[in-house]
Amino acid sequence: MRHIYQQGSDVTAPVLVLFHGTGGTENDLLPLAQAISPTSSVLSVRGNVLENGMPRFFRRLAEGIFDEEDLIFRTKEVYDFINEAATEHGFDRSNVVAIGYSNGANIAGSLLFHYPNALRAAILHHPMVPRRGITLPDLSDTPVFIGAGKNDPICSPEESEELERLLSDAGSDVHVHWENSGHQLTRSEVFAAAEWLKGLSL
Repeated sequence: MRHIYQQGSDVTAPVLVLFHGTGGTENDLLPLAQAISPTSSVLSVRGNVLENGMPRFFRRLAEGIFDEEDLIFRTKEVYDFINEAATEHGFDRSNVVAIGYSNGANIAGSLLFHYPNALRAAILHHPMVPRRGITLPDLSDTPVFIGAGKNDPICSPEESEELERLLSDAGSDVHVHWENSGHQLTRSEVFAAAEWLKGLSL
């Protein structure tokens, strides 16, 4: 997968894996990584799916309706890629924290739904529920931050609360940060994510 890898100054800090939103690239969230954990190594990935020329991580059938078969396939693609990148770049595969926005948050959430120990922790900015009706792996060692907007037209507050429930029921310690805004990523939400990550014992 097309990506950028930047070696951090602290090899013990979690490695940040970045997943952009629809129409983004591997460059989009680099400032976010700098704001959230400036000493971390960073692996920023570009989605392999194009929707009207815009990169995404998996196909959708319509707004808010995922192509489930493609989601499963692409989740494995991303999971395998992180494993390969850890070998290639020599970072600790067991100390990976995902940061995703919108479609990128959905693929990161899907990693949690499908693979045990896929991530050490996850920061999901404006995610949706990736799949319903499946049993999640044990997430008791995988804390999750969800950034949500009370007026988000794409991801309703009810969807955010449902995702929180599903992750919590799988054992995850979930923190939901609410903004009085829509689907956009705000500075205060990024600051809250940084403070949350700083408070974890990783």
